[in-house]
Amino acid sequence: MNEAEATSRAAALLQKSGIPDPQREARILWRAAFRRRYAEYEAAMAGGMEEKFFRLIERRCAREPMSHLLGYRDFYEHRFEVSGDALDPRPETETLVALALDRAFDRVLDLGTGSGCILLSMLAARSIATGVGTDISEAALNVARRNRARLELETRAELILSDWFRAVSGQFDLIVSNPPYIAAEEMAGLGPELSFEPRMALTDEGDGLSAYRAITAGAPEHLRAGGHLMVEIGWTQGKAVAGMFRANGFDGVEILPDLDGRDRVVQGIWRH
Repeated sequence: MNEAEATSRAAALLQKSGIPDPQREARILWRAAFRRRYAEYEAAMAGGMEEKFFRLIERRCAREPMSHLLGYRDFYEHRFEVSGDALDPRPETETLVALALDRAFDRVLDLGTGSGCILLSMLAARSIATGVGTDISEAALNVARRNRARLELETRAELILSDWFRAVSGQFDLIVSNPPYIAAEEMAGLGPELSFEPRMALTDEGDGLSAYRAITAGAPEHLRAGGHLMVEIGWTQGKAVAGMFRANGFDGVEILPDLDGRDRVVQGIWRH
């Protein structure tokens, strides 16, 4: 079958599986399967490319995220490797990066770095800054290490295995985090694609707020005077998380929106 026939058949399969834009996704996966141009279509078919294409379609029909099939996600100003070992970067997390880059910092700590997208985006944009990214998953850190190498940030970004602050030493001008904030009771109602991502990066298996309790309690010890703490939140969590900031001695506490106008980031200043 030719390209039009193959993508048409693939789109029908995707539509049957509930994919919202099956024609577009079929074309994207066709290009992913045929990464090189063949002088003759028959040569590509003989090379097994049609089978590769329909294997990708089968995986997408099972609701594996498109980014996992492509192996990357574009985030902020760079392309990041993604896989099932780390949380897939979300567009709304770019809000945290953009707001953090408005702050003055030379040294930044990213708690729960995952793919490294937040820390590495910030260091790439701030050429004199250095930072540390932590995660409790060695597999996630391996993804972050490959992204760090691709962006040539090995000398400025340290990646360490740590449960929040446990293995962290020193002080920072800025601490950022996009922690697991989905309550356990909400997980069943989420889209099927999320089953392909690490559960511990999505939920704390509790009320969705335990990470913020740990971060706001531990951050003062690791912030220089005048330093900022900035965290991404679920859009209904602003009031609760802002209360934790204030209870732990932060000043200038603000709840900031994303581009859709939803509460997305809580920030505070450590003045002590």
